[in-house]
Amino acid sequence: MKRDGVTESPAGKWTHPEAYLGAMARKRRFRRSGHRDGRSQPDSPRLLLSTVPFAALLALLAVLAVAIMVIAFPGSQPQQRPAQLAQHQQGVAAKGWFQEARREFRN
Repeated sequence: MKRDGVTESPAGKWTHPEAYLGAMARKRRFRRSGHRDGRSQPDSPRLLLSTVPFAALLALLAVLAVAIMVIAFPGSQPQQRPAQLAQHQQGVAAKGWFQEARREFRN
């Protein structure tokens, strides 16, 4: 038993930096060993998986942009006839309308 009632671990001193460095080296060695044949990417790019979908999406967006430009062009829309504006008429209110409205508002 050590001082203050703390015992030493039976596995040894695992809190030293050398223990961590050794574990990191073992992990690195395991990752680098013998995993060369299982590649996740092909050696040559596959056209149907990489380029064709991108080109199709790009073409679709280009067609959509051209269609929006053609529709928005002002020459393709029919001319609107100028609407005849109604003549402005001067109105006349009866005497006392404001006082009557004020009474209705307060009730």
